[in-house]
Amino acid sequence: MRIYSAIQPTGCITIGNYIGAVKNWLAMQDGNECIFSIANQHALTVRQDPQEFRARTLSFFAQFLACGLDPEKSILYVQSHVPQHSELAWILSCMTYIGELDRMTQFKDKSRKNEDNINAGLLTYPVLMAADILLYKADVVPVGKDQKQHLELTRDIAIRFNNRFGETFVVPEPYIPKQGAKITSLQNPLEKMSKSDKDANAMVSIIDPPDAIMRKFKRAVTDSDNRIVFSEDKPGISNLLSIYSAFTGESIEEAEKRFEGKGYGDFKLAVGEAVVDALTPIRNKYAEYLSDKAELERIMKEGAEKASRIAERTLQKVKKKIGFII
Repeated sequence: MRIYSAIQPTGCITIGNYIGAVKNWLAMQDGNECIFSIANQHALTVRQDPQEFRARTLSFFAQFLACGLDPEKSILYVQSHVPQHSELAWILSCMTYIGELDRMTQFKDKSRKNEDNINAGLLTYPVLMAADILLYKADVVPVGKDQKQHLELTRDIAIRFNNRFGETFVVPEPYIPKQGAKITSLQNPLEKMSKSDKDANAMVSIIDPPDAIMRKFKRAVTDSDNRIVFSEDKPGISNLLSIYSAFTGESIEEAEKRFEGKGYGDFKLAVGEAVVDALTPIRNKYAEYLSDKAELERIMKEGAEKASRIAERTLQKVKKKIGFII
């Protein structure tokens, strides 16, 4: 299968992103044709400091590699290096209805959070996302629950185009992991862990130093009683159990038995240690990649060239179908 996924270079890659997205990507790159992108054009819907934005894009690409995404197995690239994304997005925007975009939950949420910057990109973001996916004729798109609505719109746009102009796009299917799809904030376990959270104690980055990771888990919000069990009425402990399970490979049930009768302090310490052990080699590899900017940019350029070849074939077909002179 051809698989497509992307992540915005905002904030940092959290353990939530790692568990819910990157770990699944690693499993998928063997035996599938995988294309993974740094979606820096999408990040422009929020005001960015150019110097920091450039540095974060490089950092995210280095983190991709450090996590184990292999440029020999998968295509890894930066979205803005492939201009076909923007070109197809305009064509698809002319086949997308304002009412469809206005109903997007994320548009409403982000508009409330950015009242001083409700730009057109916030509204048309899902069309660019559709272009990202349809350019590569992806069969499957791993998505979080918050992006499922956007993928449904992508499917609608693809079907609409195919019905009007003939078979052109693959209609992609979503892949939503059953476990680990939503790791929540360490400070507010009712909210998803966000890579742009202003509370540094609420999220853990995959490149955080060990002492910072341990400090954040020691401060993690738990529950009123002292039982370590996975339950809807215990969101804090359930979140920590999910994290522990994801980083150790133990099932939730095995973890519950292991910590039966133990206190929350011991449990939070164990979760922190499991995360530190798993992330230390990633952090070391990240430092190596980031220290060689020329090599990082070479890999980035090579990935963009591979992506462009696929994207251009699709775009040329689309242009011919709609009547452009090519």
